[in-house]
Amino acid sequence: MLDLREFARQTVVMNKRILQFGTSRFLQAHVDLFVHEAREAGQNIGPITVVKTTRAGTRENRIVGFQDVKGFPVHLQGSQAGQIVDVISHVTSVQRALDANLEWQEVKRIFAAETEIVVSNVGERGYDLAAEADALSPTQAPQSFPAKLLALLIHRFENGAAPLLILPCELVSSNGQVLRGILNELGARWNVSTAFSSWLVRDVMICDTLVDRIVSEAIEPIGAIGEPYGLWAIKRETGFEPPLRHPCIVYTDDLEPYLRLKLHILNLGHTYLAQIWQDEKRRGDETVREILSDAAIKNRLMSLYNNEVIPGFAAHNMRDQAANYVISTVERFENPFLNHRISDIAQNHVAKIERRVRDFITWSRAKDAKLEFPRLQALAETVV
Repeated sequence: MLDLREFARQTVVMNKRILQFGTSRFLQAHVDLFVHEAREAGQNIGPITVVKTTRAGTRENRIVGFQDVKGFPVHLQGSQAGQIVDVISHVTSVQRALDANLEWQEVKRIFAAETEIVVSNVGERGYDLAAEADALSPTQAPQSFPAKLLALLIHRFENGAAPLLILPCELVSSNGQVLRGILNELGARWNVSTAFSSWLVRDVMICDTLVDRIVSEAIEPIGAIGEPYGLWAIKRETGFEPPLRHPCIVYTDDLEPYLRLKLHILNLGHTYLAQIWQDEKRRGDETVREILSDAAIKNRLMSLYNNEVIPGFAAHNMRDQAANYVISTVERFENPFLNHRISDIAQNHVAKIERRVRDFITWSRAKDAKLEFPRLQALAETVV
């Protein structure tokens, strides 16, 4: 593993407390782990307050689990730089956890007075608004995540208007810009003041980001199993200062290459395999590693990458980057330690095809209209 103490020499002076929207195993093995490792290396980052945003009752045990002062396990297994990695960390970066729908007033207090950074990962449809259920109320949390966030921003503005950094981690292209646009749209609906709108533009920085780590399994009641590979790419905005240093975190002026490689190779490959899994009615608990042990299916995936995906990247002068990323992606898919169930990947399948497949075809043909994508086009048409 990489030596985090080398990064401790480049750290910020002020402690940066984090409010995290989402309890997912991904966040546990990504943001929570990175912050834990940075704190262990001596950096003044965190702690984290986790907020459960959904109304579903399936994750209350995680709220309890986050409160354990001994932390929760994150188990990373796989190959990195030719070496086998098999490491368990007990993550202690999370200080407390709240349910937004049951403890809304406490969430408001913490957001206004004890938060410098916000991170979120609320799923493929997490930015969807909820119409009437998103009304602004002084006592009740709105239903959708963007409405909750806007209500909290209004409360923060009314209670000191301190600056804020927001790092959304949803797999949405230009996620920071998209989230800001939704907040502006909802703000117009709520008739927010001109002063608030000005503060939101001036003092609330929302960065585009990209996250990349396969987190295949949850550990009950809390914890996660994932691969050693990890990436958190964050696009710098004017005046941006890195909140922490970590070997898996990249600060960049151009997020596009990272986004396209991950979305249209790793994620597209997952969605292609999920379609095969569905079409062939394969075993319900089959994993990515197991489906690729079928030589015919692996050949189909490699043919798709070589004949349709890499040419699309080549049109954008990214052939070499794409070819290298394909190699590393297949190695990650075949990680012998991870049980990454295809049934998990197949969730929200229609939305994933739109973002991972149709968007790739459009992006590629913007540079070369003559490119042909017979299998990808067939996949896109399965949900028309």
